[in-house]
Amino acid sequence: MAGIGWLALRTLPGCGWVRGSGPAVLNRLRDAAVVRPGFLSQAEADTLSREVDPELRRRRYEYDHWDAFCGSTIAGLSLLSPSVMKLVHTQDPAQWLELLLEPGSLYILRGPARYDFSHEILRDEESFFGEHQVPRGRRISVICRSIPEGMGLGRRGHPPPA
Repeated sequence: MAGIGWLALRTLPGCGWVRGSGPAVLNRLRDAAVVRPGFLSQAEADTLSREVDPELRRRRYEYDHWDAFCGSTIAGLSLLSPSVMKLVHTQDPAQWLELLLEPGSLYILRGPARYDFSHEILRDEESFFGEHQVPRGRRISVICRSIPEGMGLGRRGHPPPA
């Protein structure tokens, strides 16, 4: 399935990976919402998917995700299906950003993209990047979160108690 998604997205004319409600929001979030397509090769993405899939299948009750307490940076590796992530300013919904996430891409949200904007992966019926529909299938995202500033690491590499 991942190969199909890559092929479909690579054929979009003039395809960029980030689009927004206007130049101001694009400039403001230029370094705060980043997409690196092709971060993983197809073989690397397939290997990672095979590694995490058995554990995910054992946890069938977890259909969604929960945002855990963390620092100012979130990074995710997108696997299996292409998707569109939408960020909407929490105080001014007219300010938005969309990220096109191909399988094997890395996305990073930090600073204002992390704190001032909500984020969601669009459902299949809403999954458009500009005028182009981005069909969604099963998606896995491997997320890494930074430790909150000032917490540091405690004994044996664990965060200190709260």
